[in-house]
Order: sequence, then C-alpha cells, then structure tokens
Amino acid sequence: MAIEERNPHSKSPRPHARPSATPDGQAPARRKTLDTRMPPAERAARDAERLAARQAAANPVRDITFPEALPVSGRRDEIAEAISKHQVVIVCGETGSGKTTQLPKICLALGRGLGAGGAGLIGHTQPRRIAASATARRIAEELNSPLGEIVGFKVRFNDTLSSGASVKLMTDGILLAETQSDPLLRGYDTLIIDEAHERSLNIDFLLGYLKQLLPKRPDLKVIITSATIDADRFARHFGSGDRPAPVIEVSGRLYPVEVRYRPIQDDARQANAEGSRTAARDRDRDLLDGIVDAVDELCREGPGDVLVFLPGEREIRDTAEALRKHHPPHTEILPLFARLSGAEQERVFKPSNARRIVLATNVAETSLTVPGIRYVVDAGTARVKRYSYRNKVEQLQIEPISQAAANQRAGRCGRVADGICVRLYDEADFQARVRFTDPEILRSSLASVILRMQALRLAKVEEFPFIEPPPPRAIADGYQLLGELGAVDEVNRLTPLGRELARLPLDPRVGRMILAARDQQALREVLIIASALAVQDPRDRPQEAQDAADNAHRKFADEKSEFLAWLKIWKWFEEAIAHKKSNRLLAQACRDNFLSQLRLREWRDVHSQLLTVVREQGWRLNEVDATYEQVHLALLSGLLGNIGCKADDDPHYLGAHGIKFHIWPGSPLVKKAGRWIVVAELVETSRLFGRCVAKIEPEWIERVGRHLVKTSLSDAHWEKKAAQVVAFERGTLYGLTIYGRRRMHFGPRDPKRAREIFIRSALVEGEWETRAPFFAHNRKLIADIEQLEHKSRRQDVLVDDELIYAFYDQHLPADVYEGVSLEHWYKEASRGHPKLLYLVRDDLMRHEAAGVTTDLFPKKTSMAGIDMALTYHFEPGSPRDGVTLAVPLYALNQVDARRCEWLVPGMLKEKAHLLLKSLPQKLRRHCVPLPEYAAGFAGRAHFGGGALLDALIADVREQVTIMLKPSDFKLEQLPVHLTMNFKIVDEHGRQLAMGRNLAQLRAELGQQAQRTFQQMAADSGAAPVAGTAGTVGAATANAGAGAAKLAANAARTDRSGNANAMAKGGAAGAGSGAATPAVEPGRYDSLTTWSFGELAEMLEIRRGGQTLFGYPALVDRGDHCDLEVFDDPDEARRQHRAGLRKLFALQLREQVKYLEKNIPGLQQMAMQYMTLGTQEELRAQIIDLALERACLALPWPTDAASFNTRKDEGKGRLNLLAQEIARLAGQILTEYAAILKKLPQSKPFAQAHADLTAQLQRLIGKRFMVDTPYAQLAHFPRYLKAMAARIDKLKADSARDARAMSEIGPLLQNWQRAAAQRRDQGDARLDEFRWLLEELRVSLFAQELRTPMPVSVKRLHKVWEALQR
Repeated sequence: MAIEERNPHSKSPRPHARPSATPDGQAPARRKTLDTRMPPAERAARDAERLAARQAAANPVRDITFPEALPVSGRRDEIAEAISKHQVVIVCGETGSGKTTQLPKICLALGRGLGAGGAGLIGHTQPRRIAASATARRIAEELNSPLGEIVGFKVRFNDTLSSGASVKLMTDGILLAETQSDPLLRGYDTLIIDEAHERSLNIDFLLGYLKQLLPKRPDLKVIITSATIDADRFARHFGSGDRPAPVIEVSGRLYPVEVRYRPIQDDARQANAEGSRTAARDRDRDLLDGIVDAVDELCREGPGDVLVFLPGEREIRDTAEALRKHHPPHTEILPLFARLSGAEQERVFKPSNARRIVLATNVAETSLTVPGIRYVVDAGTARVKRYSYRNKVEQLQIEPISQAAANQRAGRCGRVADGICVRLYDEADFQARVRFTDPEILRSSLASVILRMQALRLAKVEEFPFIEPPPPRAIADGYQLLGELGAVDEVNRLTPLGRELARLPLDPRVGRMILAARDQQALREVLIIASALAVQDPRDRPQEAQDAADNAHRKFADEKSEFLAWLKIWKWFEEAIAHKKSNRLLAQACRDNFLSQLRLREWRDVHSQLLTVVREQGWRLNEVDATYEQVHLALLSGLLGNIGCKADDDPHYLGAHGIKFHIWPGSPLVKKAGRWIVVAELVETSRLFGRCVAKIEPEWIERVGRHLVKTSLSDAHWEKKAAQVVAFERGTLYGLTIYGRRRMHFGPRDPKRAREIFIRSALVEGEWETRAPFFAHNRKLIADIEQLEHKSRRQDVLVDDELIYAFYDQHLPADVYEGVSLEHWYKEASRGHPKLLYLVRDDLMRHEAAGVTTDLFPKKTSMAGIDMALTYHFEPGSPRDGVTLAVPLYALNQVDARRCEWLVPGMLKEKAHLLLKSLPQKLRRHCVPLPEYAAGFAGRAHFGGGALLDALIADVREQVTIMLKPSDFKLEQLPVHLTMNFKIVDEHGRQLAMGRNLAQLRAELGQQAQRTFQQMAADSGAAPVAGTAGTVGAATANAGAGAAKLAANAARTDRSGNANAMAKGGAAGAGSGAATPAVEPGRYDSLTTWSFGELAEMLEIRRGGQTLFGYPALVDRGDHCDLEVFDDPDEARRQHRAGLRKLFALQLREQVKYLEKNIPGLQQMAMQYMTLGTQEELRAQIIDLALERACLALPWPTDAASFNTRKDEGKGRLNLLAQEIARLAGQILTEYAAILKKLPQSKPFAQAHADLTAQLQRLIGKRFMVDTPYAQLAHFPRYLKAMAARIDKLKADSARDARAMSEIGPLLQNWQRAAAQRRDQGDARLDEFRWLLEELRVSLFAQELRTPMPVSVKRLHKVWEALQR
C-alpha cells in the first residue's frame, strides 16, 4: 500500500481482502489440524471436488499465439520442457526479449492456470504498478480477451481480476501480503517472479519464502526471470543438492549496439562528491552540456528517437529546458519518471511523426519498454536511497550505476535498428564500476520484514534463506527500530504492542502512530497526516511560478507544525469536493492553488484504506478535535528517531545518535521552529536535512519514549527540608538530554547508599530537623565538645566521625534511609529502651580539654556599655577562624580597636609569644625562652589597657631594659586567627558584613551605623550622663553614681584617651551651677541661635536592658544648624566645631557680611590660590578662621549664657582678626606662588624634587587655612621660604642636600608609618612631632631663617624614643 511503498523499511502493499488468518498464523494452524484429522482419501476427494468447481467456473483460454519476432518465442519449447521437468526455472534475458508477456502464455499452453485446466492461478509479479497494469493489458490484447477475463491485474486500489481469470498480474508486495492469509499460496499453481534482478526487498523476501514453501508445495511451479546475466545466484539458491535450477538464457537485442564514450569534465564528478551548492551547479552545467552535445551527435546519425537516462526529476526538468532552447520546435521532448500521471506516461508509448527525445529515470531500464528508441544517452548515474545505519536516516544520493544497469540501458536501443549508446563517462570508469546493483536488502532497514516474520512465526531473520542474507548490522538496525517503537522487548520478542502493530498491514512507524492516535483520541487527524506522509506531496511548485505557489500555499501553513498543514489542505479539498459544480472547475481550483489533483485523490485513496484498517479493528474516530499535544504525541510515537534539539549558538539541530541536521530551507519554520522539534524524515543531499517539521516539548518525548530513555543519577545528597536523600536524574534518548537535573528520591533506587548518606549527613553532621529526644541530646553533647576544640584550638578532643557513624550504623535497621522511616522505627523501638541511640560523653571524648574556662574564653565582652557576643572557631583558612566579635550595627563606631587587639585572655599568651617571635633575632634573644616570657606578660599585663603593642613594648623595657619600636614587630607574620574577626549584625541578628579590618568595615558601614544609632536614640530616648551637664534631670538621677562613673570611664577609654574639648566644655557647664535642664538631641533642628537648654557631653541610651552612650553635637546645615547625637566622640567633636562656628556666623551675620566684601587683598590672593580653589572658597576659609579665633576658644560654650557671652566677646574682635588672618594668608600664598615657580628647577635632582613636592602637598592643601592650627599656620611663610632657599642651594651643593636628606629620612619615615597606623586615632604627640620635623627642615636646609626652638637630628631621635615609651 501507499504507506509501505513510500517508506524505506517496507514495500509490501496490503491486500484488499480481509485476511482469513491472524498474523500469528493461528487460523491456518487450526485448519491444518482439521485436515490432518480427515482421512486422506476423503480429503483428496474433497479437494478434487473443489478444484473441479473452480475449473468449471473459469473462463476458457482461447487459441494462444506467439509473436515470432520475439526471442522468447523461438525458445518456447525449450522453456516449456524445463517448466514441465523442474519445479523452478530461471529465464535470463534482456529487456525486450518478450519474457514478461510470453511466459504466462507458455504456462497456459502447458495447461497451467484455471482456464487451461490447472489447479490454480498463474501469479505474475512485477516490481511496479505501471508495469503490472501495462503487462496485463498487453497479454490480454495478445489473447484477444478483455482485460480481467483471462488476464487481469491487481495493484494498490485497483483490482481488474474476474472470478474466472487464469493469469493474475500484481506487484510483488501484493503477493507478499497474501502470504498472511494463504501461507501455502494454494490459490496458485504457477508463480512467475519477474524482474528478479532488481532485488527489491519484497523480491528477496518472496524468493526466500518460496524456497521454504516449495518442499510443502511440490505441485507449485516457480519461474524466475532476470534481465541480467547474474542468474547463477538464483539457480544456486533454488537448486537441490549440488544441482542448480535450470537457467535458460534468451537474447533480447535484435540489432547490434555501438557504445561511444563521451566523458564530461572530471571535476564535475568531484563536484558531485563534494556536495556543495556551487559544486552541484557546476555538475549540472557540465552534465547539460554533455547531454546536448550527445543528442546533437546522435541526431546527425539519422532518424530515430533518443532515450536519455538521468538521475532524477530535477535533472530531467533542467535537461528538457536546455534541449527546448537548443532544438527546433518539431522535436518532441517527453519526461518519464514514476511521479508522472498515467496519461503523461502514456504519451511515451504513443507513436509520433516528430523525433522524440525521452528523458527518463532508471524506471525505463527494465520495467518499461519504450517503442521506437534507436539511440541512448547514459549519464551513468541514478538517485539511490541508501539507509545509513550510523545516522539512522535514508540518504537520497546520486551514485554511479553498476555495469549491469549500464548494459541494460544500452540494450534499450537495439530493438528497431542498429543502435548507438553514448555514455557520458569513459571506458575505464565503466570497467571500474561494480558488476551488479546492490540489492535493496543491503541498503534498507529491516524493521518491517522482521515484524512480519515474527508475526507469521517464520524463521528468524538471521536464519531466513535470503539469496543474500542482510548484514548483521542491518538486522540489528531493524530490531533497534522495532525497539524504538516498543514492538519488541529486550530479547527481541514481540511485545503486546508489537502484536497489535503486526495486525496492521502498514509500515511499522505509521502503524505505531495510529495505535498512539487511538489512545490519544486523535485518530481522525493522524489518519489524515499518516496518509499524507505515504504519498507524494500534493503541493506543486513549478520552477516558473515558485513565488505564486508559495503565496498560494501560505494559507495552509501553521506557525508551529508543518504536519498540521496537511489537515488544512485536507479540509480545503474535502470542502472543494463537497461544493464542486463540475470536475473541470475542481481541477481548475486545484491548479489555482498549485495542488496536484491526482496526488490529492491518491491521498484520499490511502486515507480510505487506512480508515478501513481502523474500522476493521473496531476503533472509532474522535468526534472532538484533537489538541496540538494529542496529535503530536501520536506522531512522535513513530518518529522518536527523528527528534532534534537546537544546538547552542549553531544553526543546526542535534539529532539521535549524535547526528546533526538542518531544517529544510523551504520550511516555513526554518527560523522559528523552537528548541525541540520532530521531523517526518531525514534526507541527506548536499547536507542532512529534516523535512516536515513540528515544534514539540521535551516532556512529550519522555512520555512517548519512556521505554527508551536512559537515566542516570548523580549528586546524591541529603536534603534537610525533605528529610530524605535526593539525587538528580538525567534522562537521555539516543544521546539527547531530555531533562538534566530532575530531583529524585534516592532511597528506593539505592537503599544501601541512601542509608549511608542519611546517617552521615542527618545524624553525624546534624542536618536534620526532628523532635526525637536522642537527636537533640546527641547534638548538644557534640556541640559542647566541639566548643572545647574551638577554644583550645585542638581537633583531638571529639572522636572521629567514623566512630559516631559506626554507632548509628550498628543500631539502625537496614531499611531506614530517611527521616520518616527513622521516626516510625524509633517510636516503636524506644518504648522499651528510652535511652536508645543516646551517645555518652565519655565515649565522644578522646581526652579532657584542660585550661578551657569561661574566664579565659568568655562568651561575651562589654564594650562602650554594650555586651557583645564572642564565638570561637578552629578552622585554619576559614574566614571564621579564631575569635569573632558580634557587633551590632548601631555600635560599630563605638568599638575600641585597641581593646580588640588583646582578643580574649585565653589567647593572649599565644599572641604575645608570636609577636615576640616576629622580632629580629638580636632583639628577640633578650626575651628567651619566648613561651615563658609570653606567659609572664599575660600574667603581668592589665588586660585591655591601651594598645597591645604599647603594653608589650613597655613590659619588655621594664623587664629586660630593651627599647622596642612598633616597627620592629612584623605583624604580617601573625596567623590570621590572632586578629579579632568582626561580624556586623543588624537588629534581627542577620549578618551584614564580616572581616578583620575594622577601619574598612567602618568605611563601608559607618554612615549606616551612624544613622541606625541616631534613629535608635530618637526612638528610645536619651538622657545626659550624670556629671556631664550643669543640671542632672530626672532620668540621670536614676542612673546614680555608678552610671556616671561607667560613662566617664567609657569616655576615657573609647577611642584614644585624648583630652576631649567637649569634656572640658561639659565640666565648665557643670561648674556654673545653671538650673537649665539638659537638652535631648533629635528634638531640635533649624537652629539659628542657642535656643535650647544645656548641652551634655554624653548621653545614656537604654535599649534592651543595656546602656549605650551617645555624643550630642551641633551639625552645620548651611543656613541653619541641627542638634544630633553621634556614636563617635571624635566625629561628634568635628561636627560640633563646624556647627558652633555656623551658629556664631548666623548670629554675627552683619559682621560676616561686611567681611565678605572687605577682606584686604582678596583678589590678589585669589590669583595665587587659583591652583587650589576659587576666591569664594578662600574667602570662606578666612572668615571661618576668624570666627574660630574670635569665638571658639576652649572651653566651648555649653549653654545659651556662655554662647551669648562668647558671641559678644568675639563681635568686637572679628574684623581685626580677619584682617590679621588675611595678611598672613597673603604672605603664605605669595611664598606658595614663588615656590611653584622655583620647584621645576629641582627636577634634575629627583630625590630632592620628590621630597619638596611631598612637603609642599602636606603644607598647602585646599583647606590649609582651617585645617592647620593657627599657631603653626603663622610659621608657614618661613617654611616656604626655607624650601625656596633649599632649591637655591641645591644647584650649588647637591651633595650637602643629599646628606641632610639621609639624616631626616629615617625620622620622616617613622612619623609617616606611625601616622598611617593611627589614622583613625588622633594623637597630639604625633602632631607635635610633625611640626618639629618642619623646624628641622628649616635648620638643615635654611639655617639662616632660624627656628623658634633648638632642633637637631639627635634631639628629634630622642623625642621619637620618648614617644615610643
């Protein structure tokens, strides 16, 4: 049938009659059983009676004549004798010898066939329908009987045989299908297998079947015809013992044929092999030129028709166009190929007065004899389907034909006169070709054959007597396809689905689709699509109207599936038939839509046949339209090998078994098919293409191909939330990953491994949430012992995990591998043993951890009045290694960095030991043995008092009288765990940041910490600390003397211990005895004067039972001030200084306004200041400095009275101070401008130039007026003049400058290092040393300018040593 003839796996058509036996052969077996029970005589009588009745009903055969011109007629007596004497006869003769038409007549003459007195029909098979019908008509004509009376044919959808006929022409597939209903073929007494040389799959199967059948049917005569000389293979196959079957060779050629070789260019054949588009065009052009030249040459030889053999339809069309342009109009050019309609093919057989040039595929080699042919042009190639066992696809390739096929083609021109055959290749090429064409069984999939053989319970395909047994690889591929369809199991036995599939006389793929459609309620749609896939595409796309055809077909397109286009075409055609007014108008409508009416009707015929098969099975079509998913699930069941997944970043798709293919360029889905697709077929031409594409979901592939999906589990792990061991499953189908990381319960798949993971992860590591009492007890016990390890920094206290694992492994049953099963078991088992699974402390400890006490390793520490948690962790390399201080965000800026250097008492000895070990050997030797000295230091030192290095230096100086410097210690050599780790947490305990660099954490989160602190102060309320304000309010009275003392201590120890200006102010206020209540920050903003109460130096903030300390300050907001509280006293002092200055400026706005317009020499100074900033910025600095000198002398005011007093005092001095400051600024900027001009002169002296540049940058910055203490600012003109003098002297005596640099260099480096280390901690002594360095520069480089105090290098070294004490 159509499905089978289209599909490469099977070519067998379905018989019209309903089979009388099931495919498994049960009915014939029952009949045989009944026959054997009947006595032989009675059975013989019954058979004779039936035969007589059939013979009586047969149409009698009239006189038989034989055309004497045919070679077979001359050998008919010899052939008849051989048929009489032998069961099998092979007749070998070329096409045209008459064997096809005369052999049935010879058999009739022998009395075979019902009408001639035989016991059955003469069955005559042909490989093609057109040959069967044409041969039947020809024989009927020679017998002078109507078609069907004596001779008829049966092909797909057409049966002309009458009940009394004697000769039955049919396709070999029809006879093969009849073996299901009549295994012994008792309906025939003679079988003629014609054109056996073609070796189609059906022919090979028939020949093997007949070899098995002949011993059971000794009365059956078999005649095999072959058009080639390869008859020995058939003779040996049907021989008995050492005697082959007789072979009778008949000449077919009546006239000699001259063969001429006219090879086209060699590169054309290379182009064919390369397969590229450019190469293909070159090949076609060379082939066309060769054909045109050959036809011209033959036309000059004389009259006669020309037969041109070409590989395919496209080449025929191209050649026809080329010949029409080249030859006169009276030349008739006729195509001939299988897809042509019967009417178009008939034109080839009708005589014509014009010269005919027939362009044919290999269909004209043997099956059809074209009359009047005198000349042949042989291109030497044919389009051959070859199944790729590696890629699982059919490759439609153009290949060189065999020698036998070439000789067949040449023999077509020796029928009417001397012939000439022009071969478009050379003789050496011909001699190098294979002798015979490969049988189809060697280039096909065997799935259909295997399925049918198993259903018929025939021999295994490996044991079946094929003429040429298929290679094991082909057999394996056939089984593989059946396995893909679910038709066979792991041992290649038919499954229930396979038995259902075998009942359908369809290609296995199509049958599988229909079975799935039945289950998916999509039979109606899938029958239409399946029948469409079985016929030629009804859509025409003529070369001259391609765009018009594409436009007409666009209305049938579907955006997701080309399969659904068939449904739309079907619907259109059904409606067109239903509403047709005439056949002519219907045909015109088809032409207008570029649809072939012939192929549409063939499609309907195939659909009708499929519908009959479905109804025979008792299945109902779905009345409701099937969904997209239902249709494509059904299609996918038969096309699992044709799925594809879009390759990443590549245009191709990855297919089954590692192949790569592209969507057919003409597909409407070529650019929008989606990631997963299925295609109806894979065809390899210039590359591998997928045709008829549909978008699918990967989940559908799994549903349909579950029996083929290979799964693998990976990454088995315990999941705490699910309380079970889980793994990720990966599913692949033919190498394509259908799903990658599907979460699966691992326990049922591998209970032993799951139990091990469960015990290790859930019980040993504690990753389980349960209320089981043993678990809570064991975890607490283990946690206590682990804390001992972390604190002592030893991992030898707790026993190994393997011992804990062994404990659980010993007590738990083998089937417990998840939380639920353990809880169920434990509930029952613990009733009699309450302490079941309880661990014992002594069993968990290797030894006691001595010296680990709460005093040495506290759980928390108090800092700035806040209790902060301490945790310990022993894991070298981990960020948490060592001791971690949990710092609330609001307290970040109050953490005492120097206190944190001490860590905890239990770690001080180790840190002191390693600090001493980092000293140079000449210093370290004074403290040996280091462990003992470190232990002594830990006992002598006041823990947490000041900086650790300072305390250690002082202790060494006191104990061994050695002077150490901080730079002597190599802090980078200390292990990480000996530096405090800070974990910043929010109010909910969530970690915001973690690290060991407190300054960096403050840089990242300091402002956020400040905002949080201020918000907390506003929410919780703040009260002044007793003793820090003039009047103690009700809130501070409750704090009592202890709170006041705590606050005072915190103020002293919080940052650097420096004298605090606000503390002085607070003391002054306290001593004044004012009765004004202290102010609470956060409630005063937009201040322009001191309109609030007394300002305390510190505030208490109570939160959660703890007391925090804040520092109130005025904040400059530009046109007003706000009163806020700060968590950092240094930041509060800096802000309060600017805020006070702004408040005085607002109160003295008239004086400030006057100064803004009357600063002497401002424009000149602005010109010199231009490289640093603008005139407005310089003016603001002069006014700010004047306000500070006039109003901000220490102590600062703390209430309205002291503020107003200070304002009145400064009001009269402000102008004079501003003029004084302006004069000083003018001097400084004049010297600065001069030094900028001179500085380039020092560039030749790189060291000096670098030092001068760095010194100038330290002295003169953008805000040097307000950032420099006024007492030092007054010396700036002298410092700058000293720099100028140094530059002048540098040119005269650079060596002297270098000596001076070498003297001051160590001192400068010491100061720079110390200043960098204490960047966040103000140090008045370091500031003082900095200005001593400037005076030393004057003394060394410009002694003539003099210094206000004696300075020298030696003196500054002594000062530095004093600083280190």
